[in-house]
Amino acid sequence: MTIKKYYNQAKHQLFPICRSITGNGVRKTLKIIKKNFSNLKIKEVPSGKKVFDWIIPPEWNINNAYVVDKYNNKIIDFKNNNLHVVNYSFPVNKKLTKKELFEHIYSLPNKKNAIPYVTSYYKKNWGFCITHSQKTDIDKNYKNQDKFKVKIDSSFKKKGHLTYGELLLKGKSTQEILVSTYICHPSMANNELSGSIVSMGLIDNFKKFKNLKKSIRFIFIPETIGSITYINKNWHSLKKNLIGGYNLSCIGDDREYSCMYSKYGNTQADKALKKAFNVLKINFKTYSFLKRGSDERQYNSPGVDLPIASVFRTKYGEYPEYHTSLDDFNVVTQKGVNGGYQVVKKAINILLNKIIPISTILCEPQMNKKGLYSVLGKKDKLNYIDLKNFIQYADGKNDLEAISKYIKLNIKMTKTICKILVKHKLIRI
Repeated sequence: MTIKKYYNQAKHQLFPICRSITGNGVRKTLKIIKKNFSNLKIKEVPSGKKVFDWIIPPEWNINNAYVVDKYNNKIIDFKNNNLHVVNYSFPVNKKLTKKELFEHIYSLPNKKNAIPYVTSYYKKNWGFCITHSQKTDIDKNYKNQDKFKVKIDSSFKKKGHLTYGELLLKGKSTQEILVSTYICHPSMANNELSGSIVSMGLIDNFKKFKNLKKSIRFIFIPETIGSITYINKNWHSLKKNLIGGYNLSCIGDDREYSCMYSKYGNTQADKALKKAFNVLKINFKTYSFLKRGSDERQYNSPGVDLPIASVFRTKYGEYPEYHTSLDDFNVVTQKGVNGGYQVVKKAINILLNKIIPISTILCEPQMNKKGLYSVLGKKDKLNYIDLKNFIQYADGKNDLEAISKYIKLNIKMTKTICKILVKHKLIRI
């Protein structure tokens, strides 16, 4: 029932919105999501702000765009499909010949009935996107010297903002799980809205937990510049508290299941995701990190190195409707998004139940200050070497089972040591 509700909301309310990496489309999308979850915080970061090696671009908005022929007929109309305009096109109001117009027309010869999705975020340009069949008809029906009126009513706001949404489900532990998805594409269902549908379903599910073991943080961001901005703004808390997370992309079709593990494929998030597929008895495809293309790029960048994997149904770029007008709610089905939802829900449940110790002391702690090491070096009832060995592997990358194997102690003794170290505030879980 949960997925059905958000599926229908996305199909009827979110799908028609023209979104980009900034602007009113993102705000409108977040306001609709916020109607479901009043604790969603909508945050804005100013255009022009430097975030690592990037600068947040001017805010872009569009009201209308069209091409009118010599008979005063609108032959291309943004209001019919918001993919008709190259995203981030600058304002245009002029008359052009057919040849001049065609220099700014984009189509897909191998997909004659699909409108392509084209962007020009960081290099100023303008253009229209149409089906190749429509381009062929225009070429056939008009002479080279025929004039066309071209209008793009768009704007750039230098003092604008990048907007994103953030929602925290607070748990007993300071440890956090991050679920990230993006809201920056116009009317495409799998590439754009499937991640939001699944995220909303997950919020609905986990908000009902009375004693959530760990916190779960959900973010709805523009892809690439949004994740870079979010990391830049929240760097210290992410490194301190994050024990795993998932980037959700193209998770709504019902053709296959697939994923991309973090850069080295050895994080607790990777292990939980693999276990989730196995527990659910789902066959899945694993893509090399060399095939990355979504926000897993940013989360796993050198120096960032956050334990985040990506979850797909059919991966971006691997299904024929990708980045075209054919990516609609015939591609994304309730069954498809429910399947993606079940996998991520299971993986998060596995992470919630993992005990992942993190040392609270930088460098080796002085054990005698805590009464855990004899000043004279005599062996106490507690084996302080085992305690120190435990702390060595309490780096947030290992659960108790892994630490037990590393320090060569049975799990019962490992759990006992864990309790002692928590009591003395040498680790947190």
